[in-house]
Amino acid sequence: MTQPSPPGIDTARPNIARVYDYLLGGKDNFAADRELAGRLLSVDPHAGQWARDNRAFVCAAAARAAREGGIGQFLDLGAGLPTRPAVHEAVREVIPDARVAYVDNDAVAVIHAQALLARGAGLVTCRADLTEPDAVLGAPELVGFIDLARPVGIIIGGVAHFLAGAVVREVTGAYLAQVPAGSWLMISAGMVEDEAPGAAIQQLYTAATTFRHTREEFATFLAGTDIVPPGVVEAQRWIAGIAAPPPTEGMYVQCGVGIKRLRSCRPASGA
Repeated sequence: MTQPSPPGIDTARPNIARVYDYLLGGKDNFAADRELAGRLLSVDPHAGQWARDNRAFVCAAAARAAREGGIGQFLDLGAGLPTRPAVHEAVREVIPDARVAYVDNDAVAVIHAQALLARGAGLVTCRADLTEPDAVLGAPELVGFIDLARPVGIIIGGVAHFLAGAVVREVTGAYLAQVPAGSWLMISAGMVEDEAPGAAIQQLYTAATTFRHTREEFATFLAGTDIVPPGVVEAQRWIAGIAAPPPTEGMYVQCGVGIKRLRSCRPASGA
């Protein structure tokens, strides 16, 4: 049965959020997305596991922020399509009234997130570009919903590989500068150690350029925070609390979590 397409959505071109949805076993995708996902899997059979590991990390990190940091409000940047378990489902196992704002610049992701919001309070969706922190935090949907006087859980899950390292550092620094100490920053990205499959995967992602961030560079994205154990590692190892070397074959999820220090994340002028 052919799935009807939402108004204004081009289903003939693959969409990164829908490809991710397909790899997770979701139903909010179309033939073009499934075709691209199939080509990704032909290049790297680990792609499906990557999607599952990324989702597992995001939910585990958010739940840990709620449990250990008492974080009751989350900003999920580049959230993509609503998937299960969703961030709000994971954190509400710890804090039942936790609030979550889902932010994405993709119309498809926002349409589906809006459908999700109809099923519960304390959730909001916002169409905005995560690389524009001032615009995101100043969006009407988020003003008053996210209390910047209280610690915030900032999630950038499965997105950083679409951004150059300098851009990620600038973006994370800007968000950290606007939230109080004790806020949690959670980041994950796709990574391959071997350049050859990485180049092949990048060719397939015609909708965006992809970047390979080394472990050392990835750690700089968490500047201004105290990195929580086990540090910058592969997702399954992070969840298990194991500081071990990354896999040597295939695509995997590189991730890390940091807590904003009591001191400002950026030195004052003239310091």
